[in-house]
Amino acid sequence: MLYHWLHSLSEQHSFLNVFRYITFRAFIAFFTGFFLCLWIGPWFIRGLVNRQVGQAIRDDGPQTHKKKAGTPTMGGVLILVGLLVPALLWVNVLHPLVWATLIVTLGFGYIGYVDDSLKVRKKNTKGLPGRLRLAAEFLISGSVIAALIHFTDLSTIVSVPFFKTVAFDIGWGYVLFGSLVVTGCANAVNLTDGLDGLAIVPVIIASATLGVFAYVAGNAAIASYLQIPFISGAGELVPLAGAMVAAGLGFLWFNTYPAQVFMGDIGSLSIGGFLGILAVLTKNEIVLIVLGGVFVVEALSVITQVISFKLTGRRIFKMAPIHHHFELKGLTETKIIVRFWIISILLAILSLATLKLR
Repeated sequence: MLYHWLHSLSEQHSFLNVFRYITFRAFIAFFTGFFLCLWIGPWFIRGLVNRQVGQAIRDDGPQTHKKKAGTPTMGGVLILVGLLVPALLWVNVLHPLVWATLIVTLGFGYIGYVDDSLKVRKKNTKGLPGRLRLAAEFLISGSVIAALIHFTDLSTIVSVPFFKTVAFDIGWGYVLFGSLVVTGCANAVNLTDGLDGLAIVPVIIASATLGVFAYVAGNAAIASYLQIPFISGAGELVPLAGAMVAAGLGFLWFNTYPAQVFMGDIGSLSIGGFLGILAVLTKNEIVLIVLGGVFVVEALSVITQVISFKLTGRRIFKMAPIHHHFELKGLTETKIIVRFWIISILLAILSLATLKLR
């Protein structure tokens, strides 16, 4: 852990004090993650091709997606490498908030890895049974949140944005609530990952926004001015968020239309879990609904489609998730993707507005 070594040396060499600053480490973590992904990306993709780790396409999906069959998948490994290496180099991984984030991210990534492996081995879109996957996700996120409540001062208060005085302390019920936030976010990102570059850019935008939230929450003076809860050590999540932004951009280099690689469930579940736990640790659980509005709509489109079909036999959308609905209405893939990106930027700006208005 290079950070700890440089931090200790800074007492003898003043020029190394720069490594004490969160903002500097966030920038250096960003560039480390991005160029690492860019460097190992081609080699990694060739390895997937050689091992025939190709994407299986659902039979009931849009016919235009048939040409994507066989595209290398499990590219989420590239994202995780781009996150973990900068974390080990430039982040205090011994801090409880940091290890909690990494445990959830890696734990959800492992679930995704098992899911992807089953799909690749069986050459179909069936992976882990849904109930088993959800149970594992709740177990991981719930255990981490419970440990933080017990061993640290993680708040169990849930604040409602735009209302300064509206907050609820739900005590140990926060374990279930926080797990629902993390698991829901992970699966919503998973559902969004259906077009080239569609999921990763909203994740990049949300990670950057949550990085801002972590910075202001971890700074006592700024938190006091904005009248938001001060969270000791939250600033250490900023370099981690910067690394995720960089890893996402590095992955997008190869995932942009037409994609050379897909992230797979190992990618979508891990980065979705990352966003969810970051929202929990920075006390932005409700804000995440706004910030991740694209993911929320994608998930709701699937839920309402299933409920409507079971109750009435009719479908609300031509196909769910909703990005497939727009495809079948005649919109090109790139137009859908870019418009969803634009919406994500607008939602991020609205979310940042809650800092002053809450």
